[in-house]
Amino acid sequence: MRGLLASSIGVTCAAALALPLTPPATAATARPAPTAEAATAAARATSPAAPLPGSTQSLPLTPLTRDRSLGADQGLARRDVRPFSLLGVVWDDPDAELRGRVQVRTRATGTGAWSDWQDLETHNADHGADPGTPERASGRVRGATAPLWVGDSDGVEVRVTATADARTEETARGPRTVSAAGPLPSGLRLELVDPGKPAAPTAVVPEAVTPGHAPVGASRSRAVTARGPADAVTAMTAGTAAASAANLDLAPLGAAEIPALDRTGTERELLTLRGAKLTEGQRAKPYIGPRPRIVTRHGWGADEKLRERGFRYTTKVKAAFVHHTASGNSYKCSQVPSVIRSIYRYHVRSMGWRDIGYNFLVDRCGNIYEGRAGGVTKPVLGAHTLGFNSNSMGIAVLGTFTTTKPSAAAVTAIARLTAWKLGLFGANPRGKTYLMSGGGNLYAKGKNVRLNVISGHRDGFATECPGRQLYGKLGSARSTAARYQGR
Repeated sequence: MRGLLASSIGVTCAAALALPLTPPATAATARPAPTAEAATAAARATSPAAPLPGSTQSLPLTPLTRDRSLGADQGLARRDVRPFSLLGVVWDDPDAELRGRVQVRTRATGTGAWSDWQDLETHNADHGADPGTPERASGRVRGATAPLWVGDSDGVEVRVTATADARTEETARGPRTVSAAGPLPSGLRLELVDPGKPAAPTAVVPEAVTPGHAPVGASRSRAVTARGPADAVTAMTAGTAAASAANLDLAPLGAAEIPALDRTGTERELLTLRGAKLTEGQRAKPYIGPRPRIVTRHGWGADEKLRERGFRYTTKVKAAFVHHTASGNSYKCSQVPSVIRSIYRYHVRSMGWRDIGYNFLVDRCGNIYEGRAGGVTKPVLGAHTLGFNSNSMGIAVLGTFTTTKPSAAAVTAIARLTAWKLGLFGANPRGKTYLMSGGGNLYAKGKNVRLNVISGHRDGFATECPGRQLYGKLGSARSTAARYQGR
């Protein structure tokens, strides 16, 4: 088994190896089957590391009795709900714009304290797959607000207020300006997401690697170490093994993270990935930054059964678009795996995308996370910048940065990630490049657009993303990334 795993295993082979084992039958005294509630309680009490699946509650919004002081048109009266940690509002037509204001307040689990009213970012149509792509044309895609992380909660209240549009009317006394609220999108629903609790990442022990050398080829001879009666790889689902195998050139199957490499090791790895041979005494000088540490999908607990099977790729990575998730700044770095699992579930189950939209995510502590499945070195086609997903990657910083400044650690992480990933494709972080628009509200489909190699979301679409404060830090990220590349 170990010898097989040490070879250049493909996704198909990894999935075949990953079929779960059926536990052997044992003699036992017959007893009544426990109820679902009792089984869940027992799992919580006896196995703290046992996985608990996430869930989504979808509650339709209804017309409210109009209150002159609030002016709310639709919403949800204060109510008790099952526990959740992230919420958002969706509607039927992904091309319909919610012209109005969405406000929510939630009750914290345990304390019973209600939050103040909080606004949801309503203009979220700028994220998503390009027009005409299978993901966009699947029939499952919905319009949506940005998600909001609220932490453990068990109560919610919502109000949606349509924006009044001014128009001119002709009267007997001449033209006059009147205002009237436009219609809200149909099918408004509140989505309440519980991120669940994943199984503990599979324990793996990579073979010791000489400093400055990438863990590829023969140096990965102990890719998986048994941790119990079943070999670790057999405990994975096929989807988990496939997603992990996409990074097999960088880390063992089932690894929770891809470790950082120094500059020399990264250059050697680049040559290996390109299929080149490094002769003794040869000095490779590609413009590429040291590989940063990256938490894998397995590391943050992705439920691979949620996403569509298989991966989608574009040709290369010519540019990076920086985003903010607009999900609020109240999270702790220890909560980030839960935040990402929630956004992942919201993107797939609530918004109808094939996977999480971003290629990478960054938290305030500077940690970098693998986003959409398919391999961190590969040009994975994302759904992050409507019209410019081809030949680009999307990096989302967790938080809202309209008025709040991003942390220095987050900006540095953007620079480290782009120096490495853009370096794999020979791109200069301080340079310009051309991308062909797939259609959007700034550029017509088919237009060749000149953009910064590291751009903000607003450079490709008329949007506030990534927030004024984060956008203002991109110049620093570009120069730092170029320095990491040795330019």
